[in-house]
Amino acid sequence: MTDRLSVVYVVDDDQDIRSSLSRALGQRGFDVRPYDSAAEFLDGYDAETAGCVVLDYGMPGMNGLELQAELNRRGSPLAIIFITGHGGVPESVQAMKGGAVDFLEKPFRQPVLVERIEAALEIAEDRHAAMAQQREILARLARLTAREEELVEMMMANPAEVSSKELGNQLGISPRTIDHHRARILEKLEVRSLVELVDLVKRVEGAGPMLP
Repeated sequence: MTDRLSVVYVVDDDQDIRSSLSRALGQRGFDVRPYDSAAEFLDGYDAETAGCVVLDYGMPGMNGLELQAELNRRGSPLAIIFITGHGGVPESVQAMKGGAVDFLEKPFRQPVLVERIEAALEIAEDRHAAMAQQREILARLARLTAREEELVEMMMANPAEVSSKELGNQLGISPRTIDHHRARILEKLEVRSLVELVDLVKRVEGAGPMLP
């Protein structure tokens, strides 16, 4: 686990809890960054860091569930572990549906929290890698011209019937021109075949529009 991926944000309005967790987790080699409110955290955290958040549920102002919803809205790769002294079943269910790694009730044993943090950091690393891959693929797709993008969409819609003649007939251009566009598309997307092209685009189909 790299230093970049061992960042643990502790967000809790209780200073004693922030201090004790920061000290205990720091002794175990984690890079701990404490915040006393959701607003302070949103102002100060590194959006590119694939770390995890140990998050108090019952904070004044923006509570833990609201912060989780905001991070999800931003597409954050951070993994969240909730800690709470008064959360109930509905809150824990909502937290888990929102993608939380766990929902721990205070008081909890520190070894249990450390175990969950290690699991959360692995999840965050996977999320971070997936997002980096999506950004890289989207950067390749952004190289395409409007005509090339149109051809990619046509090939994705029906990959079994995409001969140059068929595509040329649909677009009113010659098969030779289609062949030229195909070659440029494969070059720009850094793939060698239609099969690889389809696989590449499918990796980002769930990440929003095909092109930025």
